[in-house]
This record gives sequence, C-alpha cells and structure tokens, in this order.
Amino acid sequence: MKREITKTADGSTTIYIPEMDENYHSHHGAIQEARHVFIQNGIGSLEREEVTVFEMGFGTGLNALLTLEYALEHDKRINYFGIEAYPVEMELVDNLNYLDEVGEKYTEQFQTMHNAPWGTPVEFSNFQLTKIHQKVEDFEPKEKSVDVIYFDAFGPRAQGDMWELPVLEKMARMIKPDGILVTYCAQGQFKRHLKSLGFTIERLPGPPGKREMTRGTKVV
Repeated sequence: MKREITKTADGSTTIYIPEMDENYHSHHGAIQEARHVFIQNGIGSLEREEVTVFEMGFGTGLNALLTLEYALEHDKRINYFGIEAYPVEMELVDNLNYLDEVGEKYTEQFQTMHNAPWGTPVEFSNFQLTKIHQKVEDFEPKEKSVDVIYFDAFGPRAQGDMWELPVLEKMARMIKPDGILVTYCAQGQFKRHLKSLGFTIERLPGPPGKREMTRGTKVV
C-alpha cells in the first residue's frame, strides 16, 4: 500500500495510507496524542521500578521513542516489545520530524530502533527494545508477561479484526494481574469485549480532538 508523510495539527508528522483513508496517528496531533494516551495515562500511571510494555503496532516508532525518553527521565527500567506486520520504510522514517520536539539527542537511538534486527533485544541504557515482525493472528503471547499494553492498531473502521475477541483474548492472556491496556479508542463494543475478558474500564478524557480514551485494568 502507498504511504505518505503528512503533518498533524501540533506540527508533528504522521503517515497517511490513502487506500485505507487512515493515519498512523491522530491528525489533531501525533506527538500530543501519543504522550497523552500512552505515556501520561499508560506507563506514567504505573508505580513500578521495572515495567514491561507490549505495543500493538510498532509503526513509526513514536511510542517507543517517547517511552525511551520517559525511561531515561524517570530512571525506570523498561522492557519494550513492539509487534509489526508491515514495517515502515526507512525512507519514510527519515522524513518524520519527531526529533524536532523530542530532541536531536535521540537521533542515534531512533535510527537504531528502526534498523535493529527483528527478534533480537537491543539495549539503550535502562531501556530494552525487542521488535517482533509478525501478524498478531500468528503471534503466541507469553502468559502474564507484560505490565502495560499500548493498543495502537488502526481504528475499528479501518482494521476491525484487531478490535475483536480473538485478538483481545491474546492481550488478556499476556497481561499481568493489575496490568493495564491503554488506547485512544472509546468504541462501546470494544469496551464490552474488554469487560468480558476481566478488565475494569475507565473512560478518561481524550487528547485534543477526542472526547474520550480507554484504560482497562486486568483484575481477573
């Protein structure tokens, strides 16, 4: 599928797929959405010295970059796993402007994230990244292995299967007791699916341009 760089409302870039009429991030602001949903209301809400993160859709690497920044600024040990079936070409990655805001000091780390071999852990100080090149349908998760899931698949309109029970059941098996799943999506059926899998649901204020987001805590 054709992919092209576009600019979002906060000045940060994202990737647009014309065939799906879908962006990798919110057109209201890529960086501000990622920080609000995945950092502030995700990993930032956990009081643990060491955290394991699983990201559904590694994509542009923005969430991983912001999580690396968070790990270094808060002196936390973070083990990060990102699954991606269709990696973004380096030609596109090189034209994303995330480092303009996050900081040029992360240039080498951001490039290394994308150039790192699949399936091999890569260390960045107290942050370890492992990328998984696989469709989630074929992925077999390790039970009770992660503290937080960044559920950042394309929206239900564009990628409906990702928000249905077969995929969400894998997320439920993977997450530890009291672990959390965070996403920009507030779809009713999605939240009902999570409840049926033992999550308690919080309806939190969304990032700019979105009324709500969802955080689920695994209780059973």
